[in-house]
Amino acid sequence: MSWLDSLLGRTKPPQADLDVLFGLPQAAITLQAGGFAATGQGAVCFRDVDGTHDDAVVDGVLEVIATDVTARTTLTTDAHGYRWLTVTRPGPDVTGLVTDLHAANSALADAGYGPSLLCSTVLLATPAGGPAALVYLFKQGTFYPFVPLAGQRRDNAAELQLRSLAERDVPIEQRLERWLALWGAPGLDTAR
Repeated sequence: MSWLDSLLGRTKPPQADLDVLFGLPQAAITLQAGGFAATGQGAVCFRDVDGTHDDAVVDGVLEVIATDVTARTTLTTDAHGYRWLTVTRPGPDVTGLVTDLHAANSALADAGYGPSLLCSTVLLATPAGGPAALVYLFKQGTFYPFVPLAGQRRDNAAELQLRSLAERDVPIEQRLERWLALWGAPGLDTAR
């Protein structure tokens, strides 16, 4: 940050530490002991940038992930115009999933699309069998739990339980107002 930015009160957002994603395999073991099972699915959410350059970067990421024939990828756009690159691995292969999510985030950030990255999710099943996620906030470098219920409600008790289990292994977002609801995110459908 320059002295002029400091004088005018402008700040730069903190740089995300993507390496904290590699704490998720250990967190998955802790969460499993607490009744939350990894599903082998996760996603990277980013804002689509007009033009074809970001499409080429995404295509490159899809090609890299496709080198492992056990991984499946899909690319969707939600109602708010955000794109979701979803990766599904067989069983609860959290290590492979984290490697794929790290590669996708890194490729987009290295190509200059870091400001377009919103979050990454690693999906879980709650003890009751419903969907849940640990959400990585790219701009904060922290995680938070999200447990949706039918009717666009949240299971606050399960979210707090997830937080207490995961905080030993990954940095948890302390500001609850940053625990955004991800209604309609891939894999977090609450229709049962």
